[in-house]
Amino acid sequence: MMEFLEMGGYARYVWSSYAIVLVAIVLNIVWARRALKRAQAEARRRVTMRDAA
Repeated sequence: MMEFLEMGGYARYVWSSYAIVLVAIVLNIVWARRALKRAQAEARRRVTMRDAA
């Protein structure tokens, strides 16, 4: 198992690459959810303004 985790001496690069990709994916999900919430709030605001007019 340790041989696999060491990745033939390249473990530092392999595992750090996995970590960077994981962080990028998580940030992408978080930012997408925030953007969705902002868009929904903006749509609700526009519908409310339209209905009030």
